[in-house]
Amino acid sequence: MSNANLFQLGIGLETGAHAEEQTRGKSTHEDAANAECGLKVVAGRDVLDETRDDHFIRRDGRVFAGTHLIIEVVNGEGLDDEERIQKAFRDCVDECGATLLHIHTHKFTPQGVSGVAVLAESHISVHTWPEIGYGAFDVFMCGDAQPWKAVDVLKAAFGTEDVRVTEILRGDGIVAEAGVS
Repeated sequence: MSNANLFQLGIGLETGAHAEEQTRGKSTHEDAANAECGLKVVAGRDVLDETRDDHFIRRDGRVFAGTHLIIEVVNGEGLDDEERIQKAFRDCVDECGATLLHIHTHKFTPQGVSGVAVLAESHISVHTWPEIGYGAFDVFMCGDAQPWKAVDVLKAAFGTEDVRVTEILRGDGIVAEAGVS
């Protein structure tokens, strides 16, 4: 496989970036009026406009790039099984309503697995320490995907109720400040 083929994964995925490049820097009379009212306007559209196709998340008056869950599987089973981890990735993708582009995992000797599922909406990754029943998962998704649904999938996949989650709203505040939201 040539290196050029490795870059084919994202081709055909619409991100809205091209349209933004064409309109960035152009201002309208409506933009000026909205700005006077204290509304943040970028490229002719309000950043809180729910009809934008940029895949940012707009919730409770906030605009951010995506929801990133740090998920710790504790006392898990099967964390040394590459196929089981790949199935868990696929089940998370399906349950969360995401779009799978590619899965890559690596089995270590004597134990442990690292892997990533590359998604149109971002990624799911893992590194495991099966000798202590621990799996460190990251689930980062933007757009309409629902990353919190991955928690129950991982509980079932690795036979534990002890799953600890920390949520980070990636780009919270920064997206609007950058003027690209």
